[in-house]
Amino acid sequence: MSKRMETVATMTCMKSLLMLFNFVFWASGVLMLCIGIWMRIQMRDYVYLSTENSGAALLGLSSLGAVLALAATLACCCTARGHPALLYLYGAFLAVVALLELGAGASIYAYCTSLNEGFDQGLNESMATYAQDYAKSSHIDTMQTTLHCCGSRAYTDWLRMYPPKEIPLSCCKVPQDECETSNMENIYTEGCYNRVLDFLNANIGLVAGTAIGVAFFPLVGVFLACCLASIINKAEYEQVA
Repeated sequence: MSKRMETVATMTCMKSLLMLFNFVFWASGVLMLCIGIWMRIQMRDYVYLSTENSGAALLGLSSLGAVLALAATLACCCTARGHPALLYLYGAFLAVVALLELGAGASIYAYCTSLNEGFDQGLNESMATYAQDYAKSSHIDTMQTTLHCCGSRAYTDWLRMYPPKEIPLSCCKVPQDECETSNMENIYTEGCYNRVLDFLNANIGLVAGTAIGVAFFPLVGVFLACCLASIINKAEYEQVA
């Protein structure tokens, strides 16, 4: 009887731990979903200006987060019912999730590299069509205003174009109605290229590193799910015996 009680107590403890894991797992899924959406919104201007303007990596991160949140919700039902087969299936799913998160982190790093390589060319092409292409002009204005920069490498890039273009009012660091773009004291002189790369590397690198770092977290769930399934099988065996 004492052994039976010990098994039941262990099973209850493992169920509680797995429920706690499910909650944290659900929270991590929601967090990944929010980060993916937030990064897509924050980077839309910079991504649009790059020749590598696909946001598939960030979309994939958001989708993975949504799947994790849904799976964690279903896993709570699985844990409460305590069916060994479902628990082993959940453990296998978590192992696949760990691989997917590693892949997501690697793909985001690759995406960051391709975005960096395509940004210089894309920015120069966009500057050449400034005031002709409304969408690209809007993205350039947003970038220059937000990052306090002007041109690609320097403000003189606008003057060196063929034909030369006037420096946009979005380069002004004083109110635009008081700004004379011919006066260097009124405009930002540093180029946007390095500033954008610093922004992209800091944000995307952090997200990719986080995705790779938390990829090992589902392995904890694999261990808990398999242990609980084993304990439930043991309890059923002892009950029959």
